Amino acid sequence: MKLKPQHIQPVIMAGIMAFLMTGFITWLNLGLPSNFIALWARAFIIAWPLAAMAAYIAIPIAQKATRKILTALYGTA
Repeated sequence: MKLKPQHIQPVIMAGIMAFLMTGFITWLNLGLPSNFIALWARAFIIAWPLAAMAAYIAIPIAQKATRKILTALYGTA
């Protein structure tokens, strides 16, 4: 199977979001302990695959919802 943008984009998007969110939430919950990077890395390694799966589920739903909203607002998507 040849990879297409719709296969790779959700993984990259999920990685960026997981990186930022796990870093922020780890800092918010723990502050900056000496092992912050290790704790953040552990959270990120767990979160990224879950975020990627969620993105594959959420993207089609978000696209349909966006079309419905734009159709309701402007009569066309």
